[in-house]
Amino acid sequence: MVSMLEETDRQIDNARVRVTRHRLAPGAHTGVHRHEHDYVVVPVTAGRMRIVEGGKELFSDFSSGVAYFRPAGVEHDVFNGGDQELVFVEVEILR
Repeated sequence: MVSMLEETDRQIDNARVRVTRHRLAPGAHTGVHRHEHDYVVVPVTAGRMRIVEGGKELFSDFSSGVAYFRPAGVEHDVFNGGDQELVFVEVEILR
C-alpha cells in the first residue's frame, strides 16, 4: 500500500508567524516532521487524526473550529485516521 502525502497551502509567512492550511485525504499523512516553534492548530473540518509520536500511536478527534496549542519540539507523523478529507490551519509562532 502506498501512502499519500498531504497537500499544503502556505498562506502567510513573515517574521512573526507562518500560517499553513493542510489537507489530508483519507489515509494521507504529513510525513515525519519536527516543530521548531510553538504552534496553534485550528481544524476546519471535524475528523480523526492518527498520530505516531515517540514510537507510540494515538488517536485524536478534531472538532471544527476548536483550536489547540502545542509547544515547540514536537516530532511526529500525522495521518488522516478517518474516511473524509481532514483540513486544518496551522499557525506557527515564530517570535
